[in-house]
Parts: sequence; C-alpha cells; structure tokens
Amino acid sequence: MNSFFILLGFEPLKPLLTAIVLPPVPLLLLVLFGARLLLPRRGWGWLVILTSTGLLWLTACGGTARLLSQFVLHPPTALSADRIKEMKSHARAQTAIVVLGGGMEPFAPEYGVSNLRHPSLERLRYGVWLSRQTGLPLAFSGGVGWGQPDAMPEARVAAQIAATEFGLPLKWVEDNSRDTRENAARTVAMLQPVGIKHIVLVTHGWHMPRAVRAFETAAGDSMQIEAAPMGLAQGTELAALNWIPSPGGMTEVRQILREVLGRLMGA
Repeated sequence: MNSFFILLGFEPLKPLLTAIVLPPVPLLLLVLFGARLLLPRRGWGWLVILTSTGLLWLTACGGTARLLSQFVLHPPTALSADRIKEMKSHARAQTAIVVLGGGMEPFAPEYGVSNLRHPSLERLRYGVWLSRQTGLPLAFSGGVGWGQPDAMPEARVAAQIAATEFGLPLKWVEDNSRDTRENAARTVAMLQPVGIKHIVLVTHGWHMPRAVRAFETAAGDSMQIEAAPMGLAQGTELAALNWIPSPGGMTEVRQILREVLGRLMGA
C-alpha cells in the first residue's frame, strides 16, 4: 500500500490523510451522520449517535491504549541490566546504537533555534545513557518529515543537543529520512559500509514492532537488529481514572492506532 502512495505521488499528503482517518475526526463525522438520521430513521439515528459517542469516550482513555498496546502491538520488554552489562563487556566495533527521531519543532522561541519534540528528546536521552553504559557508538536517524518540508533535518538538531547538552557527540547522523521505512533503509545503507553488523535500536515501545520490521527488511541477513525500547513506564493513577477521557489518553490511543495504520500501509 505504501508503494501505491509513492506511485501516485501522495506521500507528502501522508500527515493530512493520517489525521483525517484517526480519531476523533471519523467519529465526529459519524455523530453528525447519526444526527442526520434522526429525522427519517429515529432509531437508527440514536444507535449511530450513541455508538459513535461511546467510541469517542473509549478512544480518549488510557485504559484503551494499554489494552490495544498489549493485544495488538505486542511491544518488546526493556533491556535488562544483565543484557546491558553483557553489551559493555563485549562491546565491539561492529555494534552501534541507533536512535530514531520522534519529531521536532522547526523553531522554539525560548531557545531561538530548532528543538526536538519531547518523544524525540526522550529517545535521544535514553540512547545517550545506553551509549555511556555500554561504550557503544551512537547514531541518530531523522530528516525532515512530510509535514515539515522547510524545517532543519531532525538529526542535525539531535546532534547539536547531544554534543552541547548531553556532552556526547553522535558518531553517525542520518538526516535524509522522512518516515520509519526510510529511517531503516538509509541508516542501514550508512552503517553497512563501515562494518556494522549489529544495531541496538532505540525508540518508544509502541513504535518498536514496526521499526524492527522495517530495519530487518532493510538489512536482510547482513545485520542483527536488537530492540531497546523505552517509554514503557506504567502510570500510577487510580485504575478508574484509566477509563475517564483525558488528553493524554487520546494521545496514547492515536499513537497506537497510527502504528496499526502504518503496519497496514507498509510505512
């Protein structure tokens, strides 16, 4: 399906199309459709309105996000302390940590320059920490997304932050990719010539299954891809609050549904 979009030249429209097909837009349209049905078919109209309202409620709940993540995405577990120690004791020139970009701000007024959005900054922080724990070199992959054609490449922003704020310069910067599929293809092409055989991949747990699939497809049998997911912490709020709509719940559900859509589209 992703190849079909490329063939038609629709890739620049991916952010807009994604926003349209993910909640709450389809469900809001369904409410309006139900309201229209009230006049000719009152029973059907109320059924559509109540169903779409219930789905709107669920798609804004953190509990829904956790269930979808567990039964649909199946994110891998975090690297164990023993595995990190093993990486350190067997650090090799053929292994690299690769952090995937998660979005950037073309201009942050408080800094006067471009900045990473918090998902990307969280990934970079974990990548830096993991690099310091293991002694493995660090790479960052992220260019200019389809929705930000005039922005600075994300990887260059990450390189500045890594060097000046975290005190750990990146060894490799891949700054031409626009989505996960291109992250994989361009990063593998960059690291293969320098002899990298093992990639420790850093991204959020909900993004990891699709990211690993993309990297394994790009690398084939030439590289081993090891997942190093982050952002796996569970909330400590009352269980009942997981089923009360919230902005955070809506964001989490949208992220997971976006991953499911990305899988179906081959992105």
